[in-house]
Amino acid sequence: MGLREDLIELRRELHRHPEIGLDLPGTQRRVLDALAGLPLEVTTGTALSSVTAVLRGGRPGGSRPVVLLRGDMDALPVYEAADVPFASTVPGVMHACGHDLHTAGLVGAARLLAARREELAGDVVFMFQPGEEGHNGAGLMIDEGVLDAAGRPVDFAYGLHVTSADFPRGVFASRPGPLMSAAAGLFVRVVGAGGHGSAPQDAHDPIPAACEMVTALQTMVGRRFSPFEPIVLTVGSFHAGTLRNIIPDEAVFEATVRTFSAAAAEQVARDSVRLCEGIAAAHGLRADVRFEMEYPVTVNDGAEYAFVADTVGDLFGADRFRLMEHPDAGSEDFSRVLQRVPGAYLFLGAAAGDDHLAMPANHSPRARFDDAVLHDGAVLLAELAARRLAQAQNT
Repeated sequence: MGLREDLIELRRELHRHPEIGLDLPGTQRRVLDALAGLPLEVTTGTALSSVTAVLRGGRPGGSRPVVLLRGDMDALPVYEAADVPFASTVPGVMHACGHDLHTAGLVGAARLLAARREELAGDVVFMFQPGEEGHNGAGLMIDEGVLDAAGRPVDFAYGLHVTSADFPRGVFASRPGPLMSAAAGLFVRVVGAGGHGSAPQDAHDPIPAACEMVTALQTMVGRRFSPFEPIVLTVGSFHAGTLRNIIPDEAVFEATVRTFSAAAAEQVARDSVRLCEGIAAAHGLRADVRFEMEYPVTVNDGAEYAFVADTVGDLFGADRFRLMEHPDAGSEDFSRVLQRVPGAYLFLGAAAGDDHLAMPANHSPRARFDDAVLHDGAVLLAELAARRLAQAQNT
């Protein structure tokens, strides 16, 4: 089989056998098998089942720059409802975000670059990362030395993410500066005193206060922040009580908070905690409030964004690249790499239908991705590495 067919077969095998979190032994084994025979220096993680592979370029002379290419490998706790012949065989686990395509695409880039190793003007680090979906996999790999895997610091870093609905199939998209939001969690426990529902005066009901907090948080976003400073605050979990005639001792809720600047994140953290504590006090209750930063903003270096856009145009034509007008409110832990290394992240449309807007979005149990885009993604990653190494050595 050719490379296209190999990558599609690998992606579908990964899709059939998804794994969640930091411990992905089956996925790790399949990646190691797919890389076997290539001239790579391969290491695996200790705190997570990562794979780091270094390709040493053979072109002599000049500086020896290092480029990192990343693909995340973990799946989601989602029951697959997509009608595909290679559906997940693991109940309640699905590659609903396309990380199976990312993994296979990075394997493809490794094969393409290995075939032209002698012309590479530096080294390439392939970062196969578990635990992107809320497990800080990138942070753990950084702690274990992925940014120094070549023996010297990485100079540039690139990655891509497929989408099932946001862009037409085969179209790449990105923007300079903030690309994806920072993410944080707001965790609130409102503590009262339970009692009988028929006698609320004898209890301290936490539910009305917690409901007031949910509404007040939305008002805070609209009244405390400039309309030109986008903030997303969504309460996705609210739990209280067991029966309709029992006032519970406590009510708890959790929210996800998305911001696009460090200043906005700091203000939300400060104001949301104070707001919830104040409402609780006004009701004669106590609120235990915790605000936790999870991912920083994903920020594309301006020069590296331009380099990526130009490379897409050269390889596939200008019509295959789209400048995003606005950042995406999703979050991504590749942001931790881009905090330390200039680079760029971009999206690749992989809609399984001609009308991408009618397709289920990433994370949906019905999300489907067209793996025909795999080869183009692999070609782009490989070309970004080869061109950046050549340019860096010559400057």
